[in-house]
Amino acid sequence: MGLIQNGQWVDQWYDTKNNGGEFRRQDSRFRSWLTPNGEAGPNGETGFKAEKGRYHLYVSLACPWAHRTLIFRELKNLQEYIDVTVVDAIMLENGWEFSDSQPDPLYDFDYAYQLYLKADSQYEGRVTVPILWDKQTKTIVSNESSEIIRMFNSAFNHLTGNTDDYYPAELHESIHAINDRVYDSINNGVYRAGFATTQEAYESAFHQLFDALDWVENLLSNQRYLVGETLTEADWRLFTTLIRFDAVYFGHFKTNRQMLADYPAISGYVRELYQVPGIAETVSFEHIKTHYYASHLTINPTGVIPLGPEQDFNLAHGREQLNKAN
Repeated sequence: MGLIQNGQWVDQWYDTKNNGGEFRRQDSRFRSWLTPNGEAGPNGETGFKAEKGRYHLYVSLACPWAHRTLIFRELKNLQEYIDVTVVDAIMLENGWEFSDSQPDPLYDFDYAYQLYLKADSQYEGRVTVPILWDKQTKTIVSNESSEIIRMFNSAFNHLTGNTDDYYPAELHESIHAINDRVYDSINNGVYRAGFATTQEAYESAFHQLFDALDWVENLLSNQRYLVGETLTEADWRLFTTLIRFDAVYFGHFKTNRQMLADYPAISGYVRELYQVPGIAETVSFEHIKTHYYASHLTINPTGVIPLGPEQDFNLAHGREQLNKAN
């Protein structure tokens, strides 16, 4: 755990002292876009042209943000277009590291922070995954997962022939509204609870989280997906947090009012998404549990990794009944 300062890696846990014990996530710094022909992206800057084999995706199987990008790589049939390297599950004093089983294939780097410095020698801040790397210009296109999944959603359609759309124009307003609450209260909310260093900050995040989960449970009790009957990016953004909830967040981050298994609608919904072809292969509970329990030594000093809980996401989900009811 650390960050880059003055061109050097510094091993430093998150600073919460100036925020009343509250964890605040650093905004992503690399925000360029892949577009079909290299035209400008939504940020107005020149884009990177979608081309087969040009880009490399660095991810952690433990990280919910990186998990989003792996899911969209599967959903959009980009496996032959964008290759992937998975960093080691354990992240300690050197941040994300490459392992002997999956070394860095491009530069033989030992650490992910070296990629950041190669892209920008003046970069300062946290080093996060995912990292979408352009092999041609030798730089980071983006490290913002919410934008990478939108690139994957459409930029390669003309090459792959896959026109499945998880961000349809007519649902933008609904998707944005869902995303805003889910991000603040659930996606980032579990971290705000887990990384809080005061009781007040923890309790605030805890209550906000479970208020939001109650809202999601009510929503999914009456409709199949977050914005109705259409599966969208909003569902996948939520899924990567929910799939980790009972295994790590409930205990490790002390978000323990109840397990997701106790929510009938949410638990069925998670099983349905897990059973979408290709998605189960993006989920590694070995990586997930090893990373959280063996890396966050400030929270879990012994590094002991719990054996439970037992979960079976292949059980019948019953969500199709909602379509019939509506």
